[in-house]
Amino acid sequence: MTDPATEEATGEAQYTPEWLALREDADADARARDLLAPLRERIAGRERVVVRDLGCGTGSMGRWLAPRLPGPQHWVMHDRDPVLLRIATGTMVRAAGDGAPVTVATSQGDATALTAADLAGASLVTASALLDLLTADEVGRLAAACTGAGCTALLTLSVAGRVELTPGDPMDSRIEAAFNAHQRRRVDGRRLLGPDAVAAAAEAFTAAGADVLVRPSPWRLGPERAGLAVEWLRGWVAAAVEQDPALAEPGAGYLDRRLAAAEAGALRVVVDHEDLLATHG
Repeated sequence: MTDPATEEATGEAQYTPEWLALREDADADARARDLLAPLRERIAGRERVVVRDLGCGTGSMGRWLAPRLPGPQHWVMHDRDPVLLRIATGTMVRAAGDGAPVTVATSQGDATALTAADLAGASLVTASALLDLLTADEVGRLAAACTGAGCTALLTLSVAGRVELTPGDPMDSRIEAAFNAHQRRRVDGRRLLGPDAVAAAAEAFTAAGADVLVRPSPWRLGPERAGLAVEWLRGWVAAAVEQDPALAEPGAGYLDRRLAAAEAGALRVVVDHEDLLATHG
């Protein structure tokens, strides 16, 4: 599937700048702000905070988080896509919450292959909408790398597998179930965690000796975000139909109804996500 809005639906890291821009405000509103206080406490007193942003996309995490942290910061943006890395570098904020300087560098490649040695010197590892695209082994390696390097991890906006649409429709639960099965499918021999990712990550970090906090971070899409709701709906239903081809015909009618309601400002959607903070040592 190539729709730019379907990375959460497909489990494939094929982000476009347009889709990332469309979702950035909803992501910012959803992020669990009550994890900021323990995060600030953890990194307090450091001469410089070094942040590794995995799968950074256009850098929305950095633009949101850097102004909410004190002191000098150096962000290393990791992504496979050089176009996204250029955008992330060019749009990164240059001042922390207290006015201290923020610098930025990039690293192109597979962020899931990083080891504790690669993360040496990092204060914080961050990622958004990444965990649910990983396998249990990859999440285990990420937890081992972070705890081995002694760095905190803030892993946000992982899909939780729960969607609430208002008003309801008799097909909502069937589409949701097929979508969640699609997120847990095998891709090139890899079994994706999908909605099970945060629980798996919490278990892996805890087993590695970290203290873990998990908080909800739901998208709330109403008339003011109808454009995002429309694109999300297309990807959500497309993934469900791909998983269960018997949904093709009823799914088309369902999508038409839902899109008409969204475009008329008559649909509200809550897409549950979860944020995880892991600290070690």
